[in-house]
Amino acid sequence: MTQVTYTIEEQQQGERIDKALSSLQSEWSRTQIGNWISEGVIKVNGDAVKAKYKVKAGDIIVIDVPEVEELDVVAENLDLDIVYEDADVLVVNKPKGMVVHPAPGHLTGTLVNGLMAHCQDLSGINGVLRPGIVHRIDKDTSGLLMVAKNDVAHESLVNQLVNKTVTRKYTALVHGHIAHDKGTIDAPIGRDQKDRQKQAVVDNGKHAVTHFQVVERFGDYTLVECRLETGRTHQIRVHMNYIGFPLVGDPKYGPKKTLDFGGQVLHAGVLGFDHPVSGEYMEFEAPLPADYEQLLKDL
Repeated sequence: MTQVTYTIEEQQQGERIDKALSSLQSEWSRTQIGNWISEGVIKVNGDAVKAKYKVKAGDIIVIDVPEVEELDVVAENLDLDIVYEDADVLVVNKPKGMVVHPAPGHLTGTLVNGLMAHCQDLSGINGVLRPGIVHRIDKDTSGLLMVAKNDVAHESLVNQLVNKTVTRKYTALVHGHIAHDKGTIDAPIGRDQKDRQKQAVVDNGKHAVTHFQVVERFGDYTLVECRLETGRTHQIRVHMNYIGFPLVGDPKYGPKKTLDFGGQVLHAGVLGFDHPVSGEYMEFEAPLPADYEQLLKDL
């Protein structure tokens, strides 16, 4: 661990601490600094502070900079479906069944393993097991993910997610006949109090909004396009179940009697964002996987 000390000058008076420190150390992103603040490794005049703390002239800031951990994850050539790539970002079409990032007991075969083999330059903001990962989709959900190749890109993409300017559209097959053509589900999501392995609509949950539009009806099933305004864990699966139309094949939130698809019938088909360097809006589309198409033909 390396200890770094800064004294705040008059010209920085009133700045948020993350902004002040990132201007003093350009290789530290504000997101990284925010993580350190929450971990308690940054002290102001000997005391821990919150990320919104505004510095004062004469403040003495001490940072116990953590040692860079070696990423103990094996690079694997997984033949990724790279939709777009440049020096800053990468867009990948993840297949159903692939886990996004390693976790204890599951350190191989993930998207991160494949990304490490594909490119050496990935953002380190999200820690040693999730390099470059800005957002994720569930193991059995297929579709598009954006990946940051440096910390500047990572911070830009995270800010776009926070500011709800990223376009994320999913195609879902649900149980039931949805009579109306479109709707919005505005219901907070948090940990299910009865089952800690699940999410649920709860009064004290985080703000969550899903917009949906009917694409096609198949008798007892409806194909919908869901557009995420927020990105809570299992949001579409929880929200559609909440209004009485659970996803087909969903082992966690769906009915026991469902179609055998090996997981929820959900595909992240459209992803759009502003390029973190050029500012140009970019949008990508991934067609439905072959097994998804076949399922619809069989209905």
